[in-house]
Amino acid sequence: MNNPKRNRPNILITGTPGTGKSSLAEAIASTLNLNHFDIGKLVKDKELHEGWDDEFQCWVIDEDKVIDEIDPIMIQGGCIVDHHTSEWFPERWFDLVVVLRTDVENLYERYEKRNYSQIKITNNIDCEIMQVCLDEAIRSYNEKIIKEMQSNSIDDNEENQTQVIEWFKNWIQHNEI
Repeated sequence: MNNPKRNRPNILITGTPGTGKSSLAEAIASTLNLNHFDIGKLVKDKELHEGWDDEFQCWVIDEDKVIDEIDPIMIQGGCIVDHHTSEWFPERWFDLVVVLRTDVENLYERYEKRNYSQIKITNNIDCEIMQVCLDEAIRSYNEKIIKEMQSNSIDDNEENQTQVIEWFKNWIQHNEI
C-alpha cells in the first residue's frame, strides 16, 4: 500500500541470515541516497533489546523500541530496511519487500566463515529450507509488493541491485506528488 504523503518509497530486504541482505541494502542505499536501517546493528548500537540470547548468540529485539526509533523517519519515505524477520514491521512502511533466497550449500559455507554455532547453523538452514522468511512476508504484506530474488553470488547481488534500482526509479516516476 503506497503512502500518499511519501515522495520516495521504502524498501524492506528480508531473508534468512547470510543471504546478503545487508550488502544488497548498503549498495542500494548508497546508489539511491536512502536511509539504511540494518536492524541488527541498530538494535545493538541503540540498545533496543531485552538482553542477550546465549543459545543463538544474538540480541533479543524489543520490537516496540525499534518501531518507535525509526517510525518518524520511515513515514517520510526514502528508507531501506534489512532484517531477517518481517512480520512485526508496520505494513504501511513498505512499498517493496524483497525476500532473498540462497542455496543451503552456500549458506552453510557462509555460516562456517562467520563461526556460527551448530545450533544456529541448523536453525538457519532449516528456516531457509522451509522458506520461513518468504512465508512470513506473504502473510504480512500484499503479495503484489513482494519480490523473491536469488542471492547465491556476486552476480546475483549485482542483478538484484539493478532490479531494485529500476523498480525505485519507476515508483518515483509513477508516484510524483
